[in-house]
Amino acid sequence: MEVGDSSHLAGYEFRLVAIKDVNGPNYKATRGTIEITRGGSPVATLNPEKRLYTVQNMPMTEAAIDYGVTRHLYVALGEAIGPQVWIVRLYYKPFISWIWGGCLMMGFGGLLAAIDRRYRVRARAGSAPATAAAGLKPAPAR
Repeated sequence: MEVGDSSHLAGYEFRLVAIKDVNGPNYKATRGTIEITRGGSPVATLNPEKRLYTVQNMPMTEAAIDYGVTRHLYVALGEAIGPQVWIVRLYYKPFISWIWGGCLMMGFGGLLAAIDRRYRVRARAGSAPATAAAGLKPAPAR
């Protein structure tokens, strides 16, 4: 994308407004300003960065994320092609935060199974009823 260009993804319009150099406490960065709109109304302004940490001379990409209940929008600056032209990665992740809800449901199900009375009674009675139900002979005592 060049400054002023826009791209469309999942009904959103991403427009690269500006690219500027900034200095951090231990890095130098190029920061992009990307405005996101949907249907002409503004959604977010994101500022992804391409950083160069001066101590180790190591480049890193800092993605910008707009969180939502039903979606996340990610923007990351790639490599520079020209002074004002950059590779920009755009991601739309629907319902990504709902993964945590699935984890909570699984944990709740495990807790419910662990506190079920039927399992506690069977554990107290020993393994004889379980082996008899399976049609196995109990092991001889030594």
